[in-house]
Amino acid sequence: MRLKDKVAIVVGAGQSPGEGMGNGRATALTFAREGAKVLCVDHHLESAQETVAMIAAAQGTATAFKADVTKLSDIKAMVQDAQARWGRIDVLHNNVGVSLAGGDAELLQLTEQAFDRVVAINLKSCILAAKEVIPIMRAQRSGAIINISSMAAITTYPYVAYKATKSAMIAFTEQLAYQNAEYGIRANVILPGLMNTPMAVDTRAREWHKTRAEVEAERDGKVPLRKKMGTGWDVANAALFLASDEANFITGVTLPVDGGASVRRG
Repeated sequence: MRLKDKVAIVVGAGQSPGEGMGNGRATALTFAREGAKVLCVDHHLESAQETVAMIAAAQGTATAFKADVTKLSDIKAMVQDAQARWGRIDVLHNNVGVSLAGGDAELLQLTEQAFDRVVAINLKSCILAAKEVIPIMRAQRSGAIINISSMAAITTYPYVAYKATKSAMIAFTEQLAYQNAEYGIRANVILPGLMNTPMAVDTRAREWHKTRAEVEAERDGKVPLRKKMGTGWDVANAALFLASDEANFITGVTLPVDGGASVRRG
């Protein structure tokens, strides 16, 4: 088991309504399968509990935790719960993120309320979570932080707040890496490309008044590798590698999981 006896917090371990498997849920299941004790955090407790039930059915160890990760008090409680329950924190996986679901839009249509919401969910939550776990990881002289950005950060993408926050996620991860390397803490960021997840596909189908199949076909056609989107499991497997001791000498890395989209940055 690649994460045996490790304690992991997965922020965004539930998922949006729709078909398939989201990145956060897939990562929580993968971490647990590989031996980690997982705190499954989500603002929808029922969704986190569904993830925990799936982990329990596979004889894994996990607990659901409800949190609004835009609030420092909830972040503090989340971290305190994991440490009190299992005695340490080895992995922080920041998966939460919204675009259209948060009201994001192109510049001339973007409202202040939507901008503030997307920034709070996508970026503020990540920074606050790192702020709370870093002292624990420094005391342990070990730890791994994995942030989920997006290929939207380095390719063309029309919606302002998502692109801006996901770009900032890369810079923040690099800062975490170089400021905490001496403590044995690693920080890396994953850039998912076009993924077949409920948030990516079902949300667009609802917003654009299209069928899921239409949205799938349109997105599949843009992927260089096999003309097929990735899945939550592809992101989860990348996160597993970065969380594991196999990535012991890897920090500050930006890892595209994108089916070759980063080869052509247009």
